[in-house]
Formats: sequence, C-alpha cells, structure tokens
Amino acid sequence: MLLIVLLLISVLFIVVSTSKFHFHPFLALLFAAVGFGLCARMPLAEIVQSINSGFGGTIGNIGIVIIAGVIIGTFLEHSGGAFAIAEEILKVIGQKHVPLAMSIIGYFVSIPVFADSGFVILTPLNRALSNRAKISLAGPAIALAVGLTATHCLVPPTPGPIAAAGILGADLGLVIFFGLIVSAFALLVGWLFATKVASKIYIDPNPELSEADVEARLKEAPSAFKAFTPIMVPIFLIVIKSVSDFPTYPLGQGDLKNIVGFIGEPVIALLIGVLLAFRLPKKLEMQMLSTTGWVGKALLNAALIIMITGAGGAFGMVLRNSPIADVIGDSLSQANLGIWLPFIIAAAIKSAQGSSTVALITAASLIAPLMPSLGFETGIAKALVVLSVGAGSMVVSHANDSFFWVVTQMTGMNVKTGYKIHTLATLIIGVTSILTIWIISLITL
Repeated sequence: MLLIVLLLISVLFIVVSTSKFHFHPFLALLFAAVGFGLCARMPLAEIVQSINSGFGGTIGNIGIVIIAGVIIGTFLEHSGGAFAIAEEILKVIGQKHVPLAMSIIGYFVSIPVFADSGFVILTPLNRALSNRAKISLAGPAIALAVGLTATHCLVPPTPGPIAAAGILGADLGLVIFFGLIVSAFALLVGWLFATKVASKIYIDPNPELSEADVEARLKEAPSAFKAFTPIMVPIFLIVIKSVSDFPTYPLGQGDLKNIVGFIGEPVIALLIGVLLAFRLPKKLEMQMLSTTGWVGKALLNAALIIMITGAGGAFGMVLRNSPIADVIGDSLSQANLGIWLPFIIAAAIKSAQGSSTVALITAASLIAPLMPSLGFETGIAKALVVLSVGAGSMVVSHANDSFFWVVTQMTGMNVKTGYKIHTLATLIIGVTSILTIWIISLITL
C-alpha cells in the first residue's frame, strides 16, 4: 500500500509541478524518480544506477530517430513543402469541401511536424480557403486541429509515439500500421464533429494571406510528390521490415531480408528520410545544414524532446527496479482494465498538465514495468499499448495545453468557444481512438 501511495504522490508531483508551478518536465521526472527511490527505501546505489541506465538506454534507442524526424519536419516547414501537400490534397478533395481537405492535410503534415507548428503553418491557407468558400472558419479550424492531433499522438515518426514505443519496447512498424488504422477512425469522427457541430459557430475567416500570396509561396515550394517522400518512404521501409520479420518469413531468410532489415531499421529509415528532405528547398545551401541553419534549429527543438524522453525512461527504470510493478500489476490485473489502463493513465496526465508528449512519455514510463504482469508481452500487444497511451494523450486539450491557445488565438476564438468545440473535439477523438484500439485488441489478442 505504501508503494502505491508513493506512486500516486510521484504522479501528482509531476502533474502539479509542471502545470501549476511551470516546472520543466525534465526536472520534474528526475526529481520524481529520485524521490520515489528514496521513499521506497531502494539501495542508494541502485537508485543512481537505475536513473543512469534508464536515461541512457531510452535515448540510445530512440534519440537519433527523434532528431531525424524533427529535421524532416523543419525542412517541410521552411521549404514550403507543407503548402505543396495541402495544395495537392485540395485538388483531389475540392475547394468546396474545405473542412475535409484541412483535416486530411493536418493528418499528413503532423506525422513529421508538431501539431502546434502545423497549425501555425497552415492557418493562413485555412483562412484563405474558408474565405473563398464563404464559410465560417470554425469548422475548417477544428477539422485541421483534429487531423493534426490524430497523427501527432498515434503515428511515428512523430516524437511522442516514437518515445512511447521505445520505452515500451514496441515494434515501430506495428505501431505505424495499427496507428494509421486507429487515427483514420479518429479523423473521420473528428471531421464529422467539425462539419456538424463546430461549423455552426461563425468565425470570420479574415484571411491573412491573399490568394496571390499563397500562389507566391507555392512557386517556391517543392512538388507535392517530392514533399511527401521524406514522410512516406521511411514509414514504408519500417513497415516492410516488420512484415519481413513475420514468423512466416514472406521475404525469405537470405540477402533480401537482411537488406530490408537494415534499411527498415527506424534509425536508417529516418536518415534516408532526412536525405530526401534535403531535396525539398528550391536550392540547397550549405548554410541550411549548419548549426545556425535549418538543421541547427531542428536539433535545438529535438534536444528538448530527447531530454524529457530520457528523464521519463529514468523514472520508468526506477519504478521497474522497485517492487511496485508486482504490487500494481497484481491489483490492476485483477481489476481487468486491460487495454483501457494505459489510456486512463495518459488521459489523467494529459488533462492535468497539458502536454501530449509529456503525457505519452510519462504514461509509457509508468506502464513499462507493469507490461509482463498485465499480459502485454506480444508484439501486437505492445503496439496497442503504445496507441492506448497515445489515445489518452489526446484527452483533453484545454487551457493548460499550448495547442489550445494556438488554435483559439490563431482563429480568433474566445476561451468559451475553444472549450465548446476544440476541447470537446479532442475528447471525442480520444474516446473514438481507444474504442477502436479495444475492438482491435479483442480480435488480435
């Protein structure tokens, strides 16, 4: 009972210190790890060893992958590639269906680009299209936010799901495969909410960019096909590697399997994506690759994610090396929460402190020691747990979440309207996601 109380206090400390006192999650997670170890009366040397091995092991597994993903996102943003993807989707969907177009655009753009950045990048386009279609900005804005959130929380190489997969030891190919399925259902339900509910609230589009400005940006942007390649090629390679590793060995056991296994490793696949991203600028200048250029900015952004991820791994390793895993595992396995448990933990952390990435990492760190006792030991089970955590990290975006303020401030919503449509939308897509995951678990586990 003491260990459970200590765990609850640790989680409460992380939530309160980061949300109310604006403590950096990196320090909050590390202090929680040390505090839990001391109060649980773990040997002092074991506390230090657990923190070092947890931090180093986690970063060793997924640090380069996160960096590569952020570099790809930065090149998409600065080259205008995100605009090119948006324009191509608009041609297929049609400019009369602006909410559907924006949700699909957000869905693809947020795979390598953070949801906050994606919303900022695409808002001028969203305003221009809404104005052209003579409709309220509310519907397309929520549709865009939903599309961005769906892949931001569920589909690698977005850093949060990558970090959770690394902490939980899940196969990235399986996480991507099931993540695309789950996020597609979330996208569909979120789009329906945006068109049937959010669109009834009028917000003046008041476009920041004229159509001429949008056309000027598109002239500098790469083709949509070229912009898609740094996103889709790594995903394809990672998924193919997972297929080649099936017990039936569909690609055989010779050189072909070895080559696919090499280029499908997340590190190599994402580095290939980085090389493809270098083709996006109209003219690649060496300054872009410098410490002060696009790569330098990407590394600074990635450093923050990696530090929090490593601290989450340290906290998880302290928990793993204490008796808490057996204690909680026995009690929770009897509660029969199954795949809902990671969702509940992540949703509680997300709603309390705001950041989806922190919720993903913290919840994964808490669940990692419990995986064997909860019966989540197969490859598919681990992938579904990652997605369950991701679904929980959507619920809910409100005033303590930076994305809430990006959406409301960039679209001219007041706080009340933001809660009414944006916060409710994240709740709906989070619940839709976990219901989809639960149904998949009934079929596959």
